[in-house]
Amino acid sequence: MDKLSRRNVLKAGGALGALGALSVATPAHALPPWTWSAQGSVAGAGTGTDPRWVWDEQADPLVASLLDRGDVPRVNQLLRTWTKNGQPLPAGLPADLRDFMEQARQLPSWADHGKLATAFRFNEKRGLYLGVLYGLASGMMSTVIPKEARAVYYSQGGADMKDRISKTAKLGYDIGTRNAFAADGEMIVTCVKTRLVHAAVRHLLPQSPYWPNVADEEIPISQRDMMVTWHSLPTTVMQKLNAWKVPIPAAESAAFLHSWQLGGHMLGIKDEYLPASWAEANAQADQVLKPVLAPTPEGIKLADILLNLGASVDAGILSKPILGAFTRFLLGDQIAGWLKIGREPIWDPLLRLSWGPFIAVREGLLPFPLAPEAYWLFDEFLRKAALLFLSEARPISIEIPDTNRPS
Repeated sequence: MDKLSRRNVLKAGGALGALGALSVATPAHALPPWTWSAQGSVAGAGTGTDPRWVWDEQADPLVASLLDRGDVPRVNQLLRTWTKNGQPLPAGLPADLRDFMEQARQLPSWADHGKLATAFRFNEKRGLYLGVLYGLASGMMSTVIPKEARAVYYSQGGADMKDRISKTAKLGYDIGTRNAFAADGEMIVTCVKTRLVHAAVRHLLPQSPYWPNVADEEIPISQRDMMVTWHSLPTTVMQKLNAWKVPIPAAESAAFLHSWQLGGHMLGIKDEYLPASWAEANAQADQVLKPVLAPTPEGIKLADILLNLGASVDAGILSKPILGAFTRFLLGDQIAGWLKIGREPIWDPLLRLSWGPFIAVREGLLPFPLAPEAYWLFDEFLRKAALLFLSEARPISIEIPDTNRPS
């Protein structure tokens, strides 16, 4: 136990949680028909159009034009100075881009600042759990969303996963801050820049010499694809917290959902696709997320990269076998098998038998039933994973790509 470094789990949350948050996302193989009703959405109504055939009609032609006329390097240089939500846009941006960004940075009328304050309190209290879940549940799940894994692998970010992870982790960090959507926060900036990145990938990836050979769509990152990734984050996190029987007041649960509804809107997801409640979120996830999970060669490679990055800090609690055991525990034997994660004779049964009592002890629902060493081990893992996820939010510049993966 004394060899368990206090830096180990720190590096895991960002390394493993990164892929899911900002990653280019699309569901797998044959898709079930779209039957989810927009009456259950934030908008309360909609066209009923399958989001598989909806992208981003504002951002896509704009960014394609920026790429075609060679403006992207200059735009990236200018946008490096735009870091706070309330900060004026940099002088010198192309007029069409400035007009788009001024509109895209506006919060919707349904934004509730009271709920956002409650969401911050929830993130403060549950930050230890969130670090693990964003990393080992959401992040590793993204590697078994086939279209997401392929799009990530063949886009520019796939060539440097450590850099991509750092940028991706910023979304999960920013949404949990006290001032996430306020003038002095950074969540709006992160979302608008990410929306531009997604539009660039939609334009670039079909030109890749590799991606079209494995893709089963002509344009990546549809609205349906973004909802798949969205569900791998807040919906999956809340499902796990409920399964662990973590007591969460109804107001905090609703506020956490609201923060992610708002995040989805700012990323360019249409309100008619954003679930209005957890019940609706679970129903939509059953249709768009669960049926598409499957292995791909690209996803297996990405999962191995992520586990190695998490374990590369030093030995001990962040070793690759232990991170793999947590992945198996959180996502199940089938997904672990898909990702070629081996069984661990010590960690697998320890997690299966002791995690529930550990959570109950932590939440004050049970007296201390575990050996002190086991309790400390789990608590240290939670604490370090959460800190790692937050630590990856150092100053990062999210920039529009102008190429695909070079090899």
